[in-house]
Amino acid sequence: MNRTIRWGIIGPGNIARKFAVGLQALPDATLLAVASRSHDNAQRFGEEYGVPHRYGSYEALASDPEVDAVYIATPHTGHYEHTLLCLNHNKAVLCEKPLAINTAQVRKMIALSREKRLFFMEALWTKFLPSIRQIRQLIAEGSIGEVRAIQADFGFRTEASPEGRLLNPALGGGSVLDIGIYPIFLATTLLGRPTQVKAVAQLSATGVDAQCSISLAYENGAVATLLSTIVAATPTQAFIAGSRGSIQLHPRWYAPASFTLLQEGKEPLLVSPEYVGNGYNYEAEEVMRCLREGRTESALMSHSDSLLLMEVMDWVRKEAGIQYAEDEWKG
Repeated sequence: MNRTIRWGIIGPGNIARKFAVGLQALPDATLLAVASRSHDNAQRFGEEYGVPHRYGSYEALASDPEVDAVYIATPHTGHYEHTLLCLNHNKAVLCEKPLAINTAQVRKMIALSREKRLFFMEALWTKFLPSIRQIRQLIAEGSIGEVRAIQADFGFRTEASPEGRLLNPALGGGSVLDIGIYPIFLATTLLGRPTQVKAVAQLSATGVDAQCSISLAYENGAVATLLSTIVAATPTQAFIAGSRGSIQLHPRWYAPASFTLLQEGKEPLLVSPEYVGNGYNYEAEEVMRCLREGRTESALMSHSDSLLLMEVMDWVRKEAGIQYAEDEWKG
């Protein structure tokens, strides 16, 4: 029988609640601790999800000797600091996407995890879902031939205040970091590193991007056309075109319940993979598998995968003129 992995959560917000529900689908996982800068928030979260250890500081949770792995779900600008905190307390870390604000921070996070030989992974939950894993397998098998074009969007309309997370530059607000990461992830996962990046953004009054249109080009001739927006609702679907067929990911494509495989000379095939839990359990399950095997990174979402993703996001932001205080480069 697998040993139980004892989890802690730093930052008990909405995404942390989804992760807590996901853990409930894993019989060999337990949510042992939660931390917030507000002890009252930690108390409320702990009562809601039956978490026995409730802390009013992140340092206290990181110091808890009973915690095996920490899920970091603070705002984007906290990911770097809180990951280093946990790694320095010898905790395995699953950090919510994006891993940090920029590539320089991600490199330091990876370097520390490797120096201390501790597990560290980006929590980009889409990559672990059965549908996405099956799509990647189909493409690897040549079911649609060579991937030649990708189209993907992610958009919704928000009424957030300028001080709220989505529009506040001090919290890493903006469409690219928050949701543009999903279309960019799809392109980097299937096509790798682009040779050209073009991006145009509409900046909000706070200076973060309200929306961003992205074009990527690849050495083999493939292209990707991507869009993120927090000022308009989009279909939130994706299309992968190959030399002998295509795959259509239905809304919401980043968490698809089904997809359609279109192959030359065949009827369209609707594929609906079986799901367990709410989807967030799959990334947690991968962490737990790696910990039991003594691994310091996942082959499914490796350090190099996360580094490439952030490098392309930096490239996009530089092209579009999107900059944060943490950036060492000047736009």
